[in-house]
Amino acid sequence: MIVDERFMTFINSLGQENTPLLSEIEAEARCAHVPVIRKETQGLLKLLLAMSCPKRILEVGAAVGFSALFMEQYNPVACTVATIENFGKRIPIARQNFRRAGKEHVIELLEGDAAQVMKGLQVPFDFIFMDAAKAQYIYFLPEVMRLLNPGGMLVSDNVLQDGAVIESRFAVGRRDRTIHKRMREYLYALTHDAALVTSVLPVGDGVTVSVKGGAHP
Repeated sequence: MIVDERFMTFINSLGQENTPLLSEIEAEARCAHVPVIRKETQGLLKLLLAMSCPKRILEVGAAVGFSALFMEQYNPVACTVATIENFGKRIPIARQNFRRAGKEHVIELLEGDAAQVMKGLQVPFDFIFMDAAKAQYIYFLPEVMRLLNPGGMLVSDNVLQDGAVIESRFAVGRRDRTIHKRMREYLYALTHDAALVTSVLPVGDGVTVSVKGGAHP
């Protein structure tokens, strides 16, 4: 927990409940120990979607489909969502959740390694949500930048690793040092890329919000 838990409990108590189906899917995911975006991150996403009103959304890391459904639901304008998932056990659950919501015609599930899947995509996106394996963010970034429209927004979740990212690499367990190193590289790349304006926010497990320079064609 990056921010005092009492503050988060209070802030989350102010938020409105999601739709019944989203709440049901979220509860099922948590019961199955599948990570889904935290309540405070959900609130931030609602705000960012309201500000940007994207028509095309790309998600890297579908899990069971909760966040793709969430973004489609709370985007103020009609949109399409493409979401990538590589974990075979979660793919059929995500597909079923899209069918439950009647959204399979606007949410496309792309199966496979995100680095390879993105290379096959050509039409750019207005909004990209990064929520996959944290150690891979830095390797996904070149394709993400290629696919992000000028003026588009990149949101990356879980970037502060419950605060571990600020620690010395020697204070991090040996098994977590690769993730620690690559996440630091990713944060440096986002904040030092001249094509991006980026803010790192202590929301949830850490979120970066980046806007690509330029304007839509």
